[in-house]
Amino acid sequence: MNKYLRGESNYDKWPVIKVKDPKHECLEGWDAISQHLFEQLNKVQKKQKVIVFECYQGVIDTEIISALQKRLTGSWFFSKDYMLSENEIDSLVYPDVTDDEVFGYMTRLALKDFFDAHKLKEAKKVIGEKEGTVIVYGCGASIVYPDADLLIYIDMARWEIQQRFRRNEVSNLGVCNKELKASLQYKRAFFVDWRACDRLKKQLMDHLNFVLDTNVQGQPKMVNGEDLRKAYRQAVTQPFRVVPFFDPGPWGGQWMKEYCNLDRNVENFAWCFDCVPEENSLLLQFGNVTFETPSINLVFYQSEKLLGSAVQARFGDEFPIRFDFLDTMSGGNLSLQVHPTTEYIQEKFGMHYTQDESYYILDAANDACVYLGFKDNISPKEMMQDLNRSQQEEIFFDVEKYVEKWPVKKHDHALIPAGTIHCSGANSMVLEISATPYIFTFKLWDWNRMGLDGKPRPINIEHGQAVVNWSRTKAWVKKELINTIQKIDEGDGWVEEKTGLHEREFIETRRHWFTQKVHHHTHNSVNVLNLVEGREALIERSYIMQRLSLFPKRLRNILSDHMETVKENNALL
Repeated sequence: MNKYLRGESNYDKWPVIKVKDPKHECLEGWDAISQHLFEQLNKVQKKQKVIVFECYQGVIDTEIISALQKRLTGSWFFSKDYMLSENEIDSLVYPDVTDDEVFGYMTRLALKDFFDAHKLKEAKKVIGEKEGTVIVYGCGASIVYPDADLLIYIDMARWEIQQRFRRNEVSNLGVCNKELKASLQYKRAFFVDWRACDRLKKQLMDHLNFVLDTNVQGQPKMVNGEDLRKAYRQAVTQPFRVVPFFDPGPWGGQWMKEYCNLDRNVENFAWCFDCVPEENSLLLQFGNVTFETPSINLVFYQSEKLLGSAVQARFGDEFPIRFDFLDTMSGGNLSLQVHPTTEYIQEKFGMHYTQDESYYILDAANDACVYLGFKDNISPKEMMQDLNRSQQEEIFFDVEKYVEKWPVKKHDHALIPAGTIHCSGANSMVLEISATPYIFTFKLWDWNRMGLDGKPRPINIEHGQAVVNWSRTKAWVKKELINTIQKIDEGDGWVEEKTGLHEREFIETRRHWFTQKVHHHTHNSVNVLNLVEGREALIERSYIMQRLSLFPKRLRNILSDHMETVKENNALL
């Protein structure tokens, strides 16, 4: 019996982009993949034939090497053998990894920096003198030997890498640390490994002969590089979705289980990352085979066409918008938190921009609330003393003594510029719209509860105190941040409203209510859509339009390009 959803779920957990007219077959299984590589190698009329398998951090080497060595004979070389020692790599990355349990510094290292220059020189000499088939494998394999006859990239989605960290299946780049705490592995990957791998990946994308998908163990798939690049070019010409990723949390709820048809046996689901290209995947269908690729690749390869010229000029090949769901229905409060100011995140962590965000309420119980801003006339010194005591002595911190509590209902919208103290309360379903650097949350208080691992979650009072804006009290919050909704325009069967863009934020949100087909122009910029009322909407690309709507030089999360309602009352935010 459903508590929140009437009827059956129609949420698509596996959205697919059907690739038009691929030139080559997408191959499945190690036998078919190896046979095809063997056939391609036979076309090379040279004494030495070189296959390079370049890998992203997080692939399971034992599975892949074992499968390939049974089928591809030749002289094998492994990039790990030419890297610095593990102690040297730990020292190399330490300034960016730091001793902090959560935060590091966005590295400037390249993958080449992980290699021993003398070993690299010797490797190129030894490999260069070999005859017959030569196979070079691993992260940085294309650095070990750049002159490949066949260049294959073994890619990996970051959501799957996180699961492998939790299962102690993979190590960080260049070291063997499978048993390290998963959160520390993730931090090292976020700040160092993925940045270094991405820098090399971007250099190679135009030159890849084949790309391997090994996200599901034992089910490898291989696509021709030309077809994959064509698929990326196709994707930016049409509306598309990434693959959502659901995760439990200490405060998680029950709403998404029903609406998204999730496993009822899992205790809760707290997050759904439904538009986070750094984490999510794209599913590309080549014929009858579905191939998984990290959606960040699309941002790298087609950044200007995806983002638009103005946004790409500001953010480069980063996707600056993040949409996710926060489910506290029959759950608990989020941690009391604050996000860093722009100057703080630049100075301390090497990020270009900070995490401004907003909460759009998709659903709410009668007692739902948002904690946002300070009460009038509080003592900052006294509050910080109480926060530190709560951390040191494990006593309960009285949030409502210091922080304003706002009741919320469905379709309310609260803006949260960086530096504003906040958290969502229990019994609400939040569409969180924010800038991308989501890891930078400074937790001030976590309600004396444990994380899913049974241990306290890290608290960041020192960082939070450095950035919190004490002037954001009740009157200011009410005027500036709560339901600052303005009607923009209306017509036959539709109304457009502006629900957010604080002067300190770059993301603008518009809400469109409509009961019939409506048209919008993208104004050559990226837009993200979310259905916030009604059962479904059809979004189509018109030949004279791009993807969705935006005022010039304003980044907005708007909703729709060419929409046709299926139910009588729909709204897009």
